[in-house]
Amino acid sequence: MKALTSLAAVAALVLGHALSAQAADVTAAIGQSGDSTMVYRLGSQWDWDSAWMQSDSGRLTGYWDLGYTYWDGDETASNHSVSFTPVFVYEFAGETVKPYIEVGIGVALFSSTELEDNDLSSSFQFEDRLGAGVRFAGQEIGVRAIHYSNAGLKQPNDGAEAYTLHYRTRF
Repeated sequence: MKALTSLAAVAALVLGHALSAQAADVTAAIGQSGDSTMVYRLGSQWDWDSAWMQSDSGRLTGYWDLGYTYWDGDETASNHSVSFTPVFVYEFAGETVKPYIEVGIGVALFSSTELEDNDLSSSFQFEDRLGAGVRFAGQEIGVRAIHYSNAGLKQPNDGAEAYTLHYRTRF
């Protein structure tokens, strides 16, 4: 319980600092893990000030993502994680609605090495994500598949997945 409190405090401080340092967006997500555990996520995102490959069909850009996830397992399998991920986004051209696809690889820290029936072996994990959605009027709705793994740094490396529906709005 002490580790959980410490992890939550660190997440709150980092999110608060990120929000105060630069205009950030707030995200909320709900979904399920690969083993049907409910997943709830709150995060903060701030866009990069750069865009590449701009054309009539769209542009490549990105954002930083800082998030807290609660994995709602049974009493012995619940977990918490904090993650930080740079995400590349290809935003298709559009007047009011802009579809996009995204991909990112970052890092995550879990409060426990046990998640459902998975043995993560270490609290440190890499976060790989793939997503798609639409942006409109300063908001966004989309779906994501996120995979966590320690990349074989420690065995066993069962890993975990989360499939979520997310909403993002300007703060």
